[in-house]
Amino acid sequence: MLNPVFFSTIKNYRQKTLFSDLTAGLIVGIVALPLAIAFAIASGVPPQMGLITAVVVGFFVSFLGGSRVQIGGPSGAFIVVIYGIMQQFGLQGVVVASIMAGVILFIMGMIRAGTIIQFMPYPIVVGFTSGIALIIFTTQMQDFFGIPGNGVPGDPVGKWAYYFNHAPSINPMAAAMGLLTVLITILSPKIYRRIPGSLVAIIVVTLLVNTLNLELETIGSKFGEFSASFRLADFSGVNLELINQLLVPAFTLAMLGAIESLLSAIVADGATGYRHRPNTELMAQGVANMLSPLVGGMGGSGALAKTMTNLRNGGKTPLAGMFHAVILLLFMLLLGKLAMMIPLTALAGILVVVSYNMSEWRSFRSILKSSRGEASVLLVTFLLTILVGLNIALPFGIILALILFVNRVMETSEIEVLKHEVEDEKSFISEDFETLDIPKGVEVFQIRGPFFFGIANKFEEAEKEIGEAPKVRILRMRRVPFIDSTGMKNLRSFCNRSWKHGTKILLSGVTPKAMRALIKDGLYDEIGKENVCENIERALERAREITN
Repeated sequence: MLNPVFFSTIKNYRQKTLFSDLTAGLIVGIVALPLAIAFAIASGVPPQMGLITAVVVGFFVSFLGGSRVQIGGPSGAFIVVIYGIMQQFGLQGVVVASIMAGVILFIMGMIRAGTIIQFMPYPIVVGFTSGIALIIFTTQMQDFFGIPGNGVPGDPVGKWAYYFNHAPSINPMAAAMGLLTVLITILSPKIYRRIPGSLVAIIVVTLLVNTLNLELETIGSKFGEFSASFRLADFSGVNLELINQLLVPAFTLAMLGAIESLLSAIVADGATGYRHRPNTELMAQGVANMLSPLVGGMGGSGALAKTMTNLRNGGKTPLAGMFHAVILLLFMLLLGKLAMMIPLTALAGILVVVSYNMSEWRSFRSILKSSRGEASVLLVTFLLTILVGLNIALPFGIILALILFVNRVMETSEIEVLKHEVEDEKSFISEDFETLDIPKGVEVFQIRGPFFFGIANKFEEAEKEIGEAPKVRILRMRRVPFIDSTGMKNLRSFCNRSWKHGTKILLSGVTPKAMRALIKDGLYDEIGKENVCENIERALERAREITN
């Protein structure tokens, strides 16, 4: 169920908290202004779509969300996917895919998928985040250096080939202004942290370009008049075929939005000491992504950079995020036309800094030095993101991570055959234990770890070590947390083979979950209640009764 944090925090709201939230909302709104425009342009859509997204997504993520301090809006992770949708399906495709992503997010929240998604393997997250960062950096080089032309290839490798071939046509003044933007964005917070470096850079560079009458491309010269208004979406050309074609991109947007939002909320939890509500957060993201495209925006998500800016400037409750959205709305309506004067090289410079911050290069390097499996997941996800696309990279990375996970669980699961002696039950909880003699004609199969499809062949491997069939086989299962259907099938086959050779089967120390699986399958009744023993001592006594 949707359970917004806003309604919990507003009950005991105080004037002091209001001032903190209002101050944080103002500062985050100022930070979000240039980023919203930059993200929209980098996504290939009109700049006003970024502002509308920041307003609508920002407001509803805070109003309906499951985090106290999460700030929503256009997402850097969405740039690559939305750009691809825009190139293939146009503006209507972006609108439809964003709404579909919202529906998927809402359903994910309803089925409580948020609890699972927030534990997405870290190598996958770093892999596609670093890949997206490199793609964003690549796409900004044309505007950063003022390279003319509209025939830039869509793929990153093709783009770099184009840039090198057109290096003689680089505009030195555009490059200088882009570099100045990067330097101001990085250095300004070290002088005065209260004013965002990106905003200082935009103002300084825009004033320089217009004061010196530099002939550099601006938002106005490329996109024309800045339309700072909400417009209802047009669905006249939408059909079932278009929806089917947009299913994969929409799912990718939903997964990216879920992962980025929940990771941001987890980091915020660490800073605030509160716990967010992951499923409510997903449902709020879903509502926001459904509403934003309806009034002229696109999809968005929670953003870590803006969320941490909110925290650092005193944001305490969801009202800070709602204030940030209202402030952005005022900027859009009152100062929208001034945005037409911003040089594209300045926006490119801001996105160069954003891509660097997104790159996770320290984490990338650290994972490469860890296990071979995690490094493989990281590199495969990273390379597929760059060379093939997120639509393939994300599911493939998840599948690869699952395969490696199964392999690791298999390594922790084993079946050991004991013929002479076995440790008693106290060995499981303390060092004060003794070994018990195994009677002649009795074997103990000691199973450790989950009994699932990944170890289906281990019974057969263990049986190969045995010569003549014994009179009794004890399956010691005190360390088997669960049995899945494949494991149960394999266990039944083992029992049938044993019974065929006249060998009795006893079970020892069966855990509650494993016991439920045995009862449900009917194998418990076939083995017999008297042959299911509480511990190894009782199982050995029962074996002596049978063999004597």
